[in-house]
This record gives sequence, C-alpha cells and structure tokens, in this order.
Amino acid sequence: MSQHKEFCAIYIDTGTTNTRVWLMRGEEVLARANALIGVRDSAKDGSTERLRTALRDLIATVRAEASPTAPAAPAAPDCVIAAGMITSSLGLADVPHIPAPAGIAELAAATKVHHFPEVTDLPVLLVPGIRSGQKPCDLTTVGDADLMRGEETMCAGLLMLGIVPPPATILNLGSHWKAIRLDENGRIAASITSLSGEMIHTTQTQTILASAVSHQRPERIDLHWLAAGIKRQRQSGLARALFGVRLLEQSGQGTPDERLAFLIGCFIASDLDALQSANALADSVFLTGGGALAEAWQWALTQSEIPSSLITAEQSENAFLAGLRHIATQCSTRV
Repeated sequence: MSQHKEFCAIYIDTGTTNTRVWLMRGEEVLARANALIGVRDSAKDGSTERLRTALRDLIATVRAEASPTAPAAPAAPDCVIAAGMITSSLGLADVPHIPAPAGIAELAAATKVHHFPEVTDLPVLLVPGIRSGQKPCDLTTVGDADLMRGEETMCAGLLMLGIVPPPATILNLGSHWKAIRLDENGRIAASITSLSGEMIHTTQTQTILASAVSHQRPERIDLHWLAAGIKRQRQSGLARALFGVRLLEQSGQGTPDERLAFLIGCFIASDLDALQSANALADSVFLTGGGALAEAWQWALTQSEIPSSLITAEQSENAFLAGLRHIATQCSTRV
C-alpha cells in the first residue's frame, strides 16, 4: 500500500435519495459524480439491482474522468470505501451497527473488506453505522434507541479537521433530522432521529397542503411566518397546526413560500421542544445540511438562548471524506 499522502481510493456516500462518488489521491479530488438514486429506490423496487447498477456506472465514470486530469501519474485506486445507507439491507450489504459510545478508532476496527464483482473489481470497505440504546429495543426502551449510517463518518471528520470541538451536539438536517451528541473524548455518545425532513417533503407534495405551499427547497425562509408556525404548533400540536396551512390558503393569506415557512416552523418547534425535553442540546450546537433550513433552525435556537454555529456544505463534504480517508488508511493492511 502506498504512503498516506499518495493513498488513492474511491469514496462513496449513499443516502436515502442520493449517491455521491469521489476518486481521490491523498487529499486531492481527481473526479466526482453523483446520481439521484438511493436506498429509497431499493425499498420501492424490492431489489438493490438499480442501486448496484448506478454504483457500477458512477465508479466507472470517476475512473474515466480521473485519467485525463493526471496523465503523468494515472490514478490507480487501491480500494473503494463507502459509508451511509449503502451498508444497510437496502444497500450492498447489511453491516451491523456498532454500539455507542464509539469514535474513529472503533469505526476503523469494525470496517471489513467485501467484494462485489458486479459493481467493481476493487475491494470494498464498508464502514458500519452506530446505534444508541438497547438492542433489541422494546416498548419501554425504544425512546433511548437510535441508529445512524453515514453521519458517524462526517462527525469523525469534523472532529479531525478541528471544525467541531467536543463536547458538542451536531444537528444534521437531511431526509431525517438527527441530533448527535459528542462526548468530551470526541466519541458519538448517543443520537436522536426524527422523520421531520422526510415528513416536510411528503406534506409539501403528497397531502392536501400540496396546493398551499411551494414544492421546492426554500432559498430563504420568512422569519415572521416561521415564528407564527412555531407558536401555533406549541399551542395546538403538530397535526392541528399543519391544518392551519390549509386554512391560511383558503383565506388568501400569504404566498406559497410564506406558508411553507409556517409549515417548517411547525416541524422545527416539534423537534426543538422534544430535544430540549431530552436535554439533547446542552452543549454547543453545530448545524449541518439544510441551507436556508439550517438558518431557520439557528434562528429558532437563538430564540431559546441555545448557542449554535452553521457548518457549510463544503465543510461537511470535506469532513465526510476526511473521515473515510482516515478509516481507509487504518484498514490498508486488510485490502
């Protein structure tokens, strides 16, 4: 295996709806590609065939694109390393979660080599996710149970790059909203996940509210309407507050974007109050993902006197790749 600075590999992040692939030598990105295919497609199809085909094509794409960028020293990846939902039963292989507390050392120790000749001729390292609470959970312990796949690798990178000092809480705003608590040693101690990101999209597009709000991710969120949604949820509960969007539309109040801000406020209030009740926001909060949604969350946290910082999409990507790269080099003797 080559030295760390020359280490060459293909890195993969597969989520619910999207797959991203990079080919890197050391810290240099030589090529990248992505596709709007994730494990949701496997769930719909009842098969992982479409995901496997997409992975094969994306890997071939980055290998082809990297060659012209470095003709003097052609890219020769040693392996593929992947994290995220690709390690679930809806991905390439169902890799068991490791228990919290866990950090980069535990993740590297649990990362194993797999072979998927229908996808790539390279060995594939699959990084496990992390679980919190008792396994299996039951009706009395389900409140303390949680799972993650992919966020653990980003968290490890954020710590390694010095972007997040422990202890801290990372609030990741993807398809699912996940509050991840890092202990003073930089290990993931626990997490709390909600379906709010996915529920917002579903409410926007698949319910009676679809005609009332914009179907796009907002570029900005009106704070007056956001605050009104937060207040209404706290007074009426989530389901009744959401019907308020319909009532506002019928009364000709607001634009689709403003009513969407109201809707988002309802979901933020629901999750924020639950996280505070669970004492999950006791440390400084770092917000990843979400764009304007993260800014809305930061405003809501400020109203609750909770300090927070925004992490950019570029920082999140760099952190994910740094975490994967460190794990891959630690596992180099297994490849």
